[in-house]
Amino acid sequence: MPSCGSGIMFYLQELFMRFIFYTFLLLLTITYSQPNIFAQKKIIKGLIRDLQSDEPIPFASVLLKNTATGSLTDSAGRFRLSFNSAGGDTLLVTSVGYTPVAYVVTPFSDSTLVTIKMEVAQVAREAVVKVKFNRALWLWNKIVKNKYKHDPAQYKNFSYEIYNKLELDLINVNQKLGNKRLLKPFNFILQNIDTTEGKPFLPVFLTETISDFYVQNDPHKTREIIRASKTNGIENESITKFLGATYQNVNVYLNYIPVFDKQFVSPFHDRADNYYNYKLLDTQYLNNKRLVHLRFTPKAKGGDTFEGDCWVADSSYAIQKITLRPSTDANINFVEKLTLIQEFRLINDTTWFLSKDKFVVDISPIGKSRGGFKGRKTATYKNVELNKDSIETVIAQNKKREEIQVLPSSELLPDSFWASNRHEELNRNEIGIYKMIDTIQSIPAFKKYNDAINFITTGYKNVGNYRIGPWYNWISSNVLEGTRLRFDLATNYKFNRKLFLHGYLAYGFRDKRFKGLAEFFYLPIKHPRMYFYASYSRDRDYGQNYYDEVSTDNVFSLAVRKSGVPIKYLSLEEKRIEIFKETNLGLSFLLEVTNKQYDPLLNLPGKVYFIKNTNNSPLKSFETGLKIRYAHLEKFIENSFYRTSLGSDLPIVEFKYTKGWAGVLKSSYNYQKISGGVSDYIKIPPFGSFYYNVFGGRVFGIVPYPFLEIHPGNEIYYYNKYAFNMMNRFEYISDRYAGVNLEHNIGNGLFKYIPLTRKLKFRQFWSAKGLIGGLSEANKNLNFVGNHSFQTLNNKMYLEVGTGVDNILKVLRLDFIWRLLPQPLPVERNKRFGIFGSFRVAF
Repeated sequence: MPSCGSGIMFYLQELFMRFIFYTFLLLLTITYSQPNIFAQKKIIKGLIRDLQSDEPIPFASVLLKNTATGSLTDSAGRFRLSFNSAGGDTLLVTSVGYTPVAYVVTPFSDSTLVTIKMEVAQVAREAVVKVKFNRALWLWNKIVKNKYKHDPAQYKNFSYEIYNKLELDLINVNQKLGNKRLLKPFNFILQNIDTTEGKPFLPVFLTETISDFYVQNDPHKTREIIRASKTNGIENESITKFLGATYQNVNVYLNYIPVFDKQFVSPFHDRADNYYNYKLLDTQYLNNKRLVHLRFTPKAKGGDTFEGDCWVADSSYAIQKITLRPSTDANINFVEKLTLIQEFRLINDTTWFLSKDKFVVDISPIGKSRGGFKGRKTATYKNVELNKDSIETVIAQNKKREEIQVLPSSELLPDSFWASNRHEELNRNEIGIYKMIDTIQSIPAFKKYNDAINFITTGYKNVGNYRIGPWYNWISSNVLEGTRLRFDLATNYKFNRKLFLHGYLAYGFRDKRFKGLAEFFYLPIKHPRMYFYASYSRDRDYGQNYYDEVSTDNVFSLAVRKSGVPIKYLSLEEKRIEIFKETNLGLSFLLEVTNKQYDPLLNLPGKVYFIKNTNNSPLKSFETGLKIRYAHLEKFIENSFYRTSLGSDLPIVEFKYTKGWAGVLKSSYNYQKISGGVSDYIKIPPFGSFYYNVFGGRVFGIVPYPFLEIHPGNEIYYYNKYAFNMMNRFEYISDRYAGVNLEHNIGNGLFKYIPLTRKLKFRQFWSAKGLIGGLSEANKNLNFVGNHSFQTLNNKMYLEVGTGVDNILKVLRLDFIWRLLPQPLPVERNKRFGIFGSFRVAF
């Protein structure tokens, strides 16, 4: 029988064990039923991005509401929060320059990944506090004084590999479009609509290029080798070249930064303190480097300035990252939002070099709430080399200062090449674009709609190997021919990639005559260009032809013709041969041989006044001519045969010599002509742009008026930049002349100081056109015959000046033109002052 003491001990031991058991059971119950007492750890990871540009926002503040849990995003916009599940369910996100975001986190188990988009806040006018020492201005001054150290121009040479990606999206897409009968064949496209950026957008186009880019700074030369190009069926080498690096460099350290066709004042302009206010925000550390956050805003409204911010390395005063946005009231058309971002990285202990360049623009041609476009251009740089002899070896291959070489195999590379060589992976939308384009091009309705839109907008339509149009010349009317019908037929690149044939046939129902043209164009060499041209034509002629002219053959011109001005007509039968050769140095040579027979038809002295007692024909000539042109590094957009100049960085110089030969093919006249000119288009920020053309010439010999200089007049109220708009056609003729054409587009000018005109984005300009001319007595006696209307300036000056309002409704321009010389002025008011309209589309 056990003792009493041992029984008590046994009882206490059992009681203790039960206490332990119940305590454990209670803890389990509490753990699973009261999570606010012993909560699990949960994790939220995410990325903070800019709503418009989709770029990461570094060093943004992320805080879990009603808790002390928070973090800053890193330099790539990433964050990670670890917290108890008992915490709040809303993330509060803030960043300087952005509207704060409250993001509700949906319930999740252990971890979740979120992407939060932030919208740029409207910059309010801030009060400027004047202090004895402004640290923000001190930092700006340090950046400006040290910017030469970070400008790539300091290096003897450099090179890098650049990856360019250009995406085009449709924005504000109506998702109900798929219900429209005409669009039902493309209903599958609408499945790619994305709404993550607030407004629905549809990615529709993507191009990629990979290039090796080489630069030598003294003397300055560049060479680009485009090794890979993916352009979705755009078979145009000139477009491919523009997608490379040569024409897309932006240097934030320069005084002006190009935005479309404008020059914006850089926040690091040498005198940027006259244009910007600066403010220090905060500091952060990246890779043990201290970065200072600097914000800049425009001082005045309506200027070509930016608002934005940058991170500055405080020891070297180099830019690590900069974000630029045009000020909200900047005078740019059609642009709803625009962001330019550049990032720099250290490639050694002291050298910062560009690592990423991103340009994002939202274009809304017909209003913010309507459909528009979003363009995203991203360039990334790697394999940067500085001051290498091997770079000089590559540059030594150049035949001109800038060269772009597109490798023949660049568009034939497989997807495996792109997967391993592009600098960053394509996202879901970008992959979808390639799939969509492959599919859409196989749909018959796509080709049908594409052809219809092209026909309406350009006037031309391809039919197999041939092209018809333009449709706006099919029917017109004039006093001589009555109703005029015309039909054009030409070959296209499918017929032959080097040979272009074109002709038209026209018929007037009043004069009952056929007219026409047949021309031959052969282009054996594109770069440097060489071609052969021949034509035969018989049609009306206006005695002068110049760029930007709205011809009377155009159905729209009759509505804007000046009243009371007699229409002058000549008939011209012409045979022409041309040989053109271009060099790599910007020089080009054009050799011409022409045989012309003029026949005045209306309101001009006829052939009867010029008959000689010879077997030769009156008003008939045989000419040879040589034209020499110099345009340094002129840029072009080319199609299969012809090209459009985008101008040159230096003045364009032209000289022409022409010789008339009497007796050749019944020509009646011996004469010589010389003419020349210098023209340029200069950007003069912040005062807009300036165009000038200085020209002159001389005719040696006694010849009828078609072979003299007929100064270009304008008989319609559509303004022509290259003509004298208050002068009529054939009003003045000369055998010696000199002139100047000036136009200064100021930008918003005085309009920026008036709230209404600043909001309407009106623009200001002035123009002046002057001419001095004369005519020898012998040529006066020959040409001032019959009921002529010719005049000569007798070595006096003709002068007209103008100003007006540009950018009315973003597309219209009104010119107010005054004729000032020669005195006395015409009695009629409409010959002394005129109002001209024109249509233009410009950013």
